[in-house]
Amino acid sequence: MPARPERVFTALVTPDELAQWWGPAGFTSPSIELDPRVGGSYRITMQPPAGDVFHLAGEFVAVDPPNRLSYTFRWEEPTPDDRETVVTLTLQEVDGSTNVILDQGVFATDERLALHTQGWTDGFERLYELVASWRTV
Repeated sequence: MPARPERVFTALVTPDELAQWWGPAGFTSPSIELDPRVGGSYRITMQPPAGDVFHLAGEFVAVDPPNRLSYTFRWEEPTPDDRETVVTLTLQEVDGSTNVILDQGVFATDERLALHTQGWTDGFERLYELVASWRTV
């Protein structure tokens, strides 16, 4: 990401900024509630381009700005193959930019892993675009 870890971390824990990049391409996040502290909770409402809203929620298990953010991840309307996972985002500064390392798992099926992989890929592309836009403002 073309910004320092402190700035990228802010985009991970600020509802207005998170709403600009969270989720797969075409999705929006019309409601985000965050309490980014260990033991704090979050809830994200996601809206696909076509279809009903759905929600994910969890609790923060590590909040170490600007280096690491970790939280549980569970769908409120799970499919039978969904299970709660733990997401860990590690931010590493490299020459004034930030590498974001994602770890999430374990998934019940390859299909659920593929779904999450695509969602994170799209979301990180949107995050990159957001971060890049800060340099032109």
